[in-house]
Amino acid sequence: MPSGWKLEPDSRDRLMALFPPRYPHTVADHVTRTVHAGPGDPLPPAIRHARVIGHIDDGAGVEALVVALEGSTRRPDGGIWHITWSLAEDRAARESNVALAMRAWKPRDGGAIVLVPAVW
Repeated sequence: MPSGWKLEPDSRDRLMALFPPRYPHTVADHVTRTVHAGPGDPLPPAIRHARVIGHIDDGAGVEALVVALEGSTRRPDGGIWHITWSLAEDRAARESNVALAMRAWKPRDGGAIVLVPAVW
């Protein structure tokens, strides 16, 4: 069961207007912290400062927004914090990690966002 932060609806709506999804399957709802949280694991810590600072599109069905949490884009595992934004029908959200590892993302100012700790 993944844990992380859900994108607050007003922030999502504003970002949808700034970054219209390119692919048919819109995800656009969370930043993952842990893919396999246990039932007794605590919620992730509250985030006071979150901001969309970039965008990536692999041109083959994966689009994501790069997020800075408390001023850093680097996850503890060395990956990049992000919101999978949209996907082609045959693509999966986890492929955003591959796109971000293989390609340079473009700086884009999406402004401050509100994220809520969650398990889903």
